[in-house]
Amino acid sequence: MSCASTNHKETIVLMETTMGDIRVKLYDDTPAHRDNFVKLVNQGYYDGTLFHRVINEFMIQGGDGSSKNAPAGKMLGMGDPGYTVPAEFVYPKYFHKRGALAAARQGDQVNPEKASSGSQFYIVTGKVYNPQQLDQMEHQMQMQQQQSVFQSLAAAHHKEIIAMRKARDMQGLQMLQDTLIAQMQAQIEREGKRTFTQIQREAYTTVGGTPHLDGEYTVFGEVVEGMDVVNKIQQVETGAADRPVTDVKVIKMKIVK
Repeated sequence: MSCASTNHKETIVLMETTMGDIRVKLYDDTPAHRDNFVKLVNQGYYDGTLFHRVINEFMIQGGDGSSKNAPAGKMLGMGDPGYTVPAEFVYPKYFHKRGALAAARQGDQVNPEKASSGSQFYIVTGKVYNPQQLDQMEHQMQMQQQQSVFQSLAAAHHKEIIAMRKARDMQGLQMLQDTLIAQMQAQIEREGKRTFTQIQREAYTTVGGTPHLDGEYTVFGEVVEGMDVVNKIQQVETGAADRPVTDVKVIKMKIVK
C-alpha cells in the first residue's frame, strides 16, 4: 500500500463530513495504526459512518461501521471490523492535546493490554487547565501508576495470598505486602514516575486537551486543518449515549498525501 510506505514524510487523510472538511496527519511511528487506518480508508469503510458520540469540551468519536444508515435512537459504539490493533504508546511524545487523533478501545477489565478498536477513533477537543489543576492530575496519575503496578505484582501471588488469608497468617500477609511495595517502588523507579513534560504542560495550559487519557489510549495522528469543523461538531445537540440528535456523517475519507 504505497500511501502508507516509509518513502514519504507523512500521510494525510481528508475527512469530508456533513459539517465541513477535516484533514488529519497520521504518525509514522505508530505504523500499525497508520497502516490499518489507511487500509480502512481505501476500502471505503468509513464512508457513510457517523460521529456517534460527541461530548463538548472532551472529544468527537466515530468509526463505528454499524452506524451507517443507523435509525434515530439506535445505540451505537459497538461496531468494528472484528479485530483489534495492539497498543502503540509513543508517550510522552504523543499526548492528548487539542486536535489529537486517537484510537478508541474497550475498558481495562476486558482489555488489560489496552488494544485499540479496529476502526473507532476520536479527535480530542478538551479544555484548558491551569498549572494547579495539572499538578493535581499528575498526583492522581502517580497514585494510579502505583496501584496498577502493585495489583500486577500481587496477581502473581494470588494463590499464596488466598492461602494465607484462609490460614489467617497476618504476619505472612504483612511481609508479602512489604515485599510487593518495595518491588513496586523499584519498578516505578526503573520506568519513571508518571509526570507531565514541559511540552505537555505548555499545551494543556494554552490550547488545552484531555490529560487524564494520556498513556491509556493510542494517539496516532493529529488534525492539521479543520479544527473549526471539529469545534462545530463538538457543540451539536446530543441525546442518549451522547449521540448527536441530527446525524453528523462522514461523507467520504480519502488519502490525499
